[in-house]
Amino acid sequence: MIYKKFILFFCLITILYSQTTSENLKGEDKPQSRLEAYTKLQNVVTIVESIYVDDIKVNAIINKAIKGLMNELDAHSSYMDAKVFKEFNVQMKGEFGGLGIVVGMRNGALTVISPLDDTPAFKAGIQSEDIILKINDKSTLNMTLNEAVSIMRGKVGTPIDITIIRKKSPKPIKIHIVRDKISIKSVSAKTIDDILYLRIVSFDNNVATRLKRFIKKYSKNTKGIVIDLRNNPGGSLEQAIKTVDMFVDKGIIVSQKGRNKKENRDYKASKRTTLTNVPMVVLVNGGSASASEIVSGALQDHKRAVIIGKKTFGKGSVQMIVPINKNNSEAIKLTIAKYYLPSGRTIQAKGVTPDIESFSGNALHKEENEFSIKEKDLKKHLKGELEKIDKKNNKKKVKQNNKSKISQEELYKDNQLKTAVDILRSLILIKG
Repeated sequence: MIYKKFILFFCLITILYSQTTSENLKGEDKPQSRLEAYTKLQNVVTIVESIYVDDIKVNAIINKAIKGLMNELDAHSSYMDAKVFKEFNVQMKGEFGGLGIVVGMRNGALTVISPLDDTPAFKAGIQSEDIILKINDKSTLNMTLNEAVSIMRGKVGTPIDITIIRKKSPKPIKIHIVRDKISIKSVSAKTIDDILYLRIVSFDNNVATRLKRFIKKYSKNTKGIVIDLRNNPGGSLEQAIKTVDMFVDKGIIVSQKGRNKKENRDYKASKRTTLTNVPMVVLVNGGSASASEIVSGALQDHKRAVIIGKKTFGKGSVQMIVPINKNNSEAIKLTIAKYYLPSGRTIQAKGVTPDIESFSGNALHKEENEFSIKEKDLKKHLKGELEKIDKKNNKKKVKQNNKSKISQEELYKDNQLKTAVDILRSLILIKG
């Protein structure tokens, strides 16, 4: 009976590997060795199903075997069961449930790549490069990435406690978070006088369309562009390529190279899709990963933008999502290649080093004398009195302006952005 359960399994293996030529088979990969390896797998599954202390069905055993295999390959390959695969597809559309935190494995530790803007994790103070030590009362040591993500997911409104280790913090920090529905506005735009500020939170399937819309909308008055990729964990390779293609008119954007030559590709820029040639600055930090590193690294190699901030995360591998059952409800995420920037350098474990290093926090204010402060306060007071007279229009206009523009006060609260704007103004002057 057990033998019959494996007939289909072995038929599949036979078909899959019958295409492999004898020239590619070396040492232990000879047909006889392969058959022995598959027989060993069959024996283990049979033994577990027959005499393990709990009654585990063959499907569950195979799923655990696949899960274990993926986890042993590398930190980014994984098995996606029906629930996880469904959530992944929803997430790529820009809306999902959870904490709003992107995690990965670094040196065997569950590490925060970045919290997403305006999500429960972001508001609770989770930071890039925090190491998650415990989720509720469970230690993350020896916990797989999928297990950790599964525990952190849950119903909207339910609480969770995350214990983290943070650089320069003398002891672990316990953070209480309430799960919520996460709707990501992947691209937003503001202006700083004649500079267009574009914030990209993640590279979901809508990024290129939204970017194009904002660039065209503000094109008349735009003399320079700041692209903010800080704490952007990545996403779609296609969207990253389309983003670079808006600013570069020729040459390679990114290459991917793997063991299988069929997976080797060079993605090139096209003059037809270029939207603007104004000076640019890109902001990055330790939470910028994957697609963010492709965009910042490609623009840096093409000398199309000045990169400002801190060194990026260093995830430069390509994962392919491969459905593994008939109704495409389950899949494996498998690393098949590495990314290489136009100069030939790799991102993997190295990241992108900014042209100008800049620290987060407040920028230094220029000194103001006592009289100018008093004058400023007086003007604010008078402005408030005028707004009281005309309640219908003025308040609405002020609110709209605050949403679409970055004030000097906001600029001085973000040292990296202030540095970016100062550098960009210099580039605009040089260009004339």
